[in-house]
Amino acid sequence: MTPRRLFLACAATALVGATSPDSRPAITGISHLAVYSRDMAKSEHFYMHVMGARKGADPENPAGVRFYFSSRQFVEVLPAPAGQGASMLAHAAYLTADAGGLRTWLAGQGVKRLGPVLGVAGGDRWFVTHDPEGNEVQFVQSASPDAAAVPGAISGRVIHVGYAVHDRAKQDSFYRRLLGFRPYWFGAFKPPKIDWISQQVPNGRDWVEYMMVGAGSDVLMEKVDANQFGVLNHLSLGVQNMQTAVTTLYRENRLSPRHDGPQMGLDGKWQANFYDPDGTRIELMEFQPVTKPCCSPFTAESPTD
Repeated sequence: MTPRRLFLACAATALVGATSPDSRPAITGISHLAVYSRDMAKSEHFYMHVMGARKGADPENPAGVRFYFSSRQFVEVLPAPAGQGASMLAHAAYLTADAGGLRTWLAGQGVKRLGPVLGVAGGDRWFVTHDPEGNEVQFVQSASPDAAAVPGAISGRVIHVGYAVHDRAKQDSFYRRLLGFRPYWFGAFKPPKIDWISQQVPNGRDWVEYMMVGAGSDVLMEKVDANQFGVLNHLSLGVQNMQTAVTTLYRENRLSPRHDGPQMGLDGKWQANFYDPDGTRIELMEFQPVTKPCCSPFTAESPTD
């Protein structure tokens, strides 16, 4: 083989490797949910007092604040822009083993809306893209060497995020076919409609939950107001025992003014809901189901801690 042909063959092999699913850097879990706040002091009280999270600076936005549940997982709270609509969702973020490598891989797949890799010296690195419905999505390479829980937090483990989805097929083209998310469970209040579709990250047991609205679900888009958006766009914290977790909040006078549960979810897991001052739902959920779920079986293993 001539040197030129050898070079072209190697280049072609490298290109195939750069764009194959096998070369995609690992996406291992949930990093955070970012939400808007109309009163940052009230939000701080909720996330620190009720949820027990630790306050930290926000390297992405100096006007924002991070509230950590563990050294790798948190809620990011940002001041609501003037004229912010009914939804208080800013973005969702997933953990990756290699932010730069994943961005390069996505570019090789033809993804156009890719922000630069950002970060601080010795800290996290991240970049921004968008899913087919326009939701901002971040991929974060954590600088923390472990996932140590914050002392006093009601949970040190974010197990899923959820947000409103209108078109399952469009979203699947991004989360499942491009990124490799895997089916976990789906359910509804009134089968055969489908209200919730859970897709696990490719290299872990955390998941994103499509909160379906519109045709085929029980939630009509014209009925979705600020209150409903707060229920749909949410973050879930895993707990080993719901009774213990909720008892702690009662005993320590840490209940939020608005809350509901504990109750048995249709996925067979105990859950309880708490709402920040702007209505965003923070769900406590037991890691494992204790009864048979409705609608579909689990098709992947649930997180254990």
